[in-house]
Amino acid sequence: MILFLWVVSLFGFIPTPQDTVILSEVEVYAPALDRFAQGQKVISWSKKDLMDFEGRALADLLQEQSPVFVRQYGAGMLASPSFRGTSAGHTALFWNGLPINSPSLGQSDLSILPMAAIDQLSLQFGNAGALFGNEAIGGSVHLLTVPEFGKEFHASIGQQFGSFGKYNTHLKASYSTDDLSLSTKVYREFSKNNFPYMDLGQISTPLVKEDHAAFEQKGIVQDLAWNFDSNHQLKAAFWFNQADREIQPVMGSNTQDMQSDQSLRAALDYFRFGNHSVLNLKIGMVKDELLFNESLSKTGQFFVGGDWDQVISDHWTIKGGLRFTQVQADLSTYSTSDQRIESYQSAKFKASDRLAFSLNLRELIYQDQWAPFTPSLGMDWVVIQNEKQELLLKSSVGKGFKVPTLNDRFWEPGGNPNLLPEESTSGEIGFAHQFLGEINWSNSITYYRMSVDNWIIWLPQGSVWTPDNIRNVSNQGIEYEGAVKGKLGAWDWKLIWSYSWNRAVSTKGIGESDPAIGKQLPYTPQHQANGQFNFGNNAFRAFLGSFFVGERSVTADNPRLMPSYQLFNGGVSFNRIQWGKLSFPVSFQVNNIFNKNYQVLYLRAMPGRSFQFNLSINL
Repeated sequence: MILFLWVVSLFGFIPTPQDTVILSEVEVYAPALDRFAQGQKVISWSKKDLMDFEGRALADLLQEQSPVFVRQYGAGMLASPSFRGTSAGHTALFWNGLPINSPSLGQSDLSILPMAAIDQLSLQFGNAGALFGNEAIGGSVHLLTVPEFGKEFHASIGQQFGSFGKYNTHLKASYSTDDLSLSTKVYREFSKNNFPYMDLGQISTPLVKEDHAAFEQKGIVQDLAWNFDSNHQLKAAFWFNQADREIQPVMGSNTQDMQSDQSLRAALDYFRFGNHSVLNLKIGMVKDELLFNESLSKTGQFFVGGDWDQVISDHWTIKGGLRFTQVQADLSTYSTSDQRIESYQSAKFKASDRLAFSLNLRELIYQDQWAPFTPSLGMDWVVIQNEKQELLLKSSVGKGFKVPTLNDRFWEPGGNPNLLPEESTSGEIGFAHQFLGEINWSNSITYYRMSVDNWIIWLPQGSVWTPDNIRNVSNQGIEYEGAVKGKLGAWDWKLIWSYSWNRAVSTKGIGESDPAIGKQLPYTPQHQANGQFNFGNNAFRAFLGSFFVGERSVTADNPRLMPSYQLFNGGVSFNRIQWGKLSFPVSFQVNNIFNKNYQVLYLRAMPGRSFQFNLSINL
């Protein structure tokens, strides 16, 4: 079956005439996330949505507006995502279609992914190994820069001032015609991060001021898209980012660690738009350097691939492709290389306007080893549809996998080259309902269940720690999102909210007497919720938001629990200040309004109430 779909996708069929012509939508071609993810939960933010988080990191948005738990080691420090109780290494991260997780660590730091660098963001929940490959077990994060055509010249400068020495500057400029799109983003973000906190690591828990957590981040993003005729498009994207940080010590400690991260990412895409078909050829590069104190780690990933997307008829759409990856790593304890090749196939069957199925298949080979064959099957069924409401049933089953990281296999001493890939199987079912009227309502609920086998953990073997496929984990949970919006005269208002319950427990551990068996995984809250109310008109807007995180255990056997916390944020904005062709949007925001004293991770101090003022100049 996998070979059949690959051959069909590569060579195509004689297309059946239909009304939709992909050629007419060259600049908005939908990726696999939109076309072959039937039955899977996806949340997206547009460029306009992301503007509310300008001057902040990706970690802030995920924590405040999604069911994803973010493990933060302090303000501006390492931040890693946890989808549905899985680890950070079970989240695949993509930039313009390139996987950008570190091949040595198997994850990314969300705190050094500034919102100023991207135009669109999407989250996919649950197993998606068949669609996106390695590490997409708990979910995947997709960062995009999007070209715009026919907009002529636009430019803006943004400045943010805030508490604890925060000082950010963002410059953006773009020029486009009907055939050419150019865009440049330059940013610098800095914070002394000298917030006060109660030091639980000292006797009598005195109030102290953080004096070793400053960070600076700067970078440039360059995008180009050229429609050099009606059937061909060339897209290029480049992103350089550098972050220098004083590593915030745990409470009671006076360590003075320093870290510098430097990343260079580049992607080049060629599109050929045929009669109901799209050929995409891609090459890319991701190079990362991490200097921790005096220890330097370098990794490089180089990608070559291509795929063919073909609309066969009104009912069938297929896609198939190949990708080759060359990985090079030079760390203080080892140097190695890795080669990976993967083939993937997708098919979508649209039985009717209300019912659609998708089948996705993937196979990956790394260093002469076969990763688990990875299929998934999904369904979208519109149960009710009329002028007033729509009820959608979504369901999917699938597998995922994670190849052992380079550190897992080659770290000296202790690396284990015989590790097996982690494997997962999962299923989910959900309903999404929309009601349209003077007041619009939308609600969605999803139940999921997942198991992860061969989970890799590091254990001491004498004086040396080494990894092994020890643990099996079972996850299940419920995710609920709702929204209601309407108008009061010239004012529009909107209320959004979400709640998630997650039970993630070890079903196999270090022997039958392992106290972690049957216990919730460390730093995995069972309960999480967030909500936001905003209202405004064409000139003025205000919002009040809150998010809640439940208790988390500190260790696998759960003897110590971190208390739950709830934070409130609010802000106002005004965008009617003008002078000729210039406009001057301004906004003011307060985070942690009630100055809540909390920790995300044990003995990792977090800031109290803070303020941020934003001023932009748009041309």
